[in-house]
Amino acid sequence: MTPADPAPAALEFRGVNKWFGATHVLRDVSLTVAESEKIVICGPSGSGKSTLIRCVNGLESYQGGTLRVAGQDLTPARIPAVRRAVGMVFQHFNLFAHLTVLENCTLAPIHGRGIGRRAAEARARAELERLAIADLAPRHPGQLSGGQQQRVAIARALCLDPAVMLFDEPTSALDPEMVQEVLDTLTDLAARGMTLLCVTHEMGFARRVADRVVFMDEGQIVEVAPPDAFFDRPEHPRTRDFLARLL
Repeated sequence: MTPADPAPAALEFRGVNKWFGATHVLRDVSLTVAESEKIVICGPSGSGKSTLIRCVNGLESYQGGTLRVAGQDLTPARIPAVRRAVGMVFQHFNLFAHLTVLENCTLAPIHGRGIGRRAAEARARAELERLAIADLAPRHPGQLSGGQQQRVAIARALCLDPAVMLFDEPTSALDPEMVQEVLDTLTDLAARGMTLLCVTHEMGFARRVADRVVFMDEGQIVEVAPPDAFFDRPEHPRTRDFLARLL
């Protein structure tokens, strides 16, 4: 019997470097993310976590190394196609206040993908139903709680049928009582088998959902490990110090 082939890579960072002016914010970052893998990225503020995932869909450019998405190098010409395949949910919800929830969810499929309105609305309603917020479809963002707005932002991203989902501190702008409902939504997405990269300080979520936890500091990946090893047997002194402060 031959060993099973490894899962194909959804994302590959190889020696990625980035500067903001004279500040070296990503330093020779290398990481391979398999299809359907769930990665949680953590670390202190300013460690490069958000910059790293923003490079994936071209929101930030990088100046050294290579980044491959679905086996192809990320080039300026490929950014539009990558953005259609990679969904992103931000810390702040970025919903259009003048549009209803349903309109927020159908805007990109209709105008960006050329999907017919009926089909786009059917997909949007299905995603809203799956996230248990179907009743919010006719409301405007200003009528929703922070947790509801973030779940709408997730539904909006899912309406483009992405192969990879990126989450940049999706709970940090929420009131504490709203955090769990968003984490439950992310847990459900993980159960679908979707490839996820999530920047977060929610360590309970990381332990429960992640296949691997990535710890970054000063623009570098310091440690990568499965959750049990990361939390119970961290190898690097900087990781141990970070967890001691956080937990």
